[in-house]
Amino acid sequence: MQSSSPPGAIQLRDCQAEDIPAITAIYRQAVLFGRASFELEPPDAAEMEARRERLVAGGYPYIVALWQGALAGYAYASPYRPRPAYHATVENSVYVGEGFQGRGIGKLLLSTLIDQAAARSFRQMVAVIGDSANHASIRLHESAGFHHVGTLRSVGWKHGLWLDTVLMQRQLGPGNATPPA
Repeated sequence: MQSSSPPGAIQLRDCQAEDIPAITAIYRQAVLFGRASFELEPPDAAEMEARRERLVAGGYPYIVALWQGALAGYAYASPYRPRPAYHATVENSVYVGEGFQGRGIGKLLLSTLIDQAAARSFRQMVAVIGDSANHASIRLHESAGFHHVGTLRSVGWKHGLWLDTVLMQRQLGPGNATPPA
């Protein structure tokens, strides 16, 4: 898969095993210094690869963005909940590396992830956004058609602060108009 971006700008492709070291580094920064993830200890590359393998084997999209050849961000869809009734609903994750924000990478990753999830017959996508002060992520999801469906107040304790979780949702494909595939 390639993006339709101008040459030399952002290119998208499916995530490969060789991308895991760069993904691990991006996620490590997010865990250690950010509030988007509620993990407290960054997972190592072996764990990140195991997570990727489970998602890909389960038929979930997992993509990376390259900026002038460097891995600048990644996105994937994962099961929203493990119970069978949720099988047509996915949760999204989008991470853009330090120094690459503000270039449209997150928007391109999310829009492509939405398209890929819809093409795989998923019907709803949920964003579980760490920290209600994460205005950039909230705006990104709003621009992609997500609607605010709730805020869970003070559900995470990280960096010496209570953090909220913002829940946003959007329909994929026919949504709830017909039974899932």
